[in-house]
Amino acid sequence: MNILFVCTGNTCRSPMAEALLKSKWDKGEVRSAGIFAGKGEPLAKNSELVLKEKDLTMNHQAVNVDDDLLEWADIVLTMTDRHKQTLALQYPYHQDKYFTLKEYVVLDENKWNRLKDLYSSFEEKRSILLRNASEDHSDPQALEQRLYEELQQEIEEIKSLEEELPDLNISDPFGGSIHIYRSTRDEIEKYLDLLVAKWQDDKA
Repeated sequence: MNILFVCTGNTCRSPMAEALLKSKWDKGEVRSAGIFAGKGEPLAKNSELVLKEKDLTMNHQAVNVDDDLLEWADIVLTMTDRHKQTLALQYPYHQDKYFTLKEYVVLDENKWNRLKDLYSSFEEKRSILLRNASEDHSDPQALEQRLYEELQQEIEEIKSLEEELPDLNISDPFGGSIHIYRSTRDEIEKYLDLLVAKWQDDKA
């Protein structure tokens, strides 16, 4: 299995995730990339230091996400939902591979599938209502009220499910102190340990 970690600049979070997972899992290949990476930039100094605390080193040069990398990857794990959304917009043909790291590890699959179904149903109903309203020449205020009434059930259920979801983002330590980088490293490692345990359970 080929795993691709993605963050913004590919100098802090995603390369730390790459190095940490390589130290814990040897059943496939692991790479990292950035959505807005400066090609060839080195690992951030504080990322290097906190990895050394784990006896890990890496010869790293930042790379940008591209179609070849996304085609190579079996799973693309982003550091934030914003990264995931950006990938979905720029590279829509690989959407089935995109997850935030936390989402992939901790979300209840049934609940997540229900939420995706609700999003889909909401957009479908909304499109039909807007299309019909355009044909009827409805005034904007009446249209807004009708949309709310027709979609109220989906709106309330989506809101309820979203409130149960954990924060799916790993914060960017860029420019922060060594303490902030260490905290980010530890958060990433926590979810990588859960990831490896998930894969082991799946194979058991």
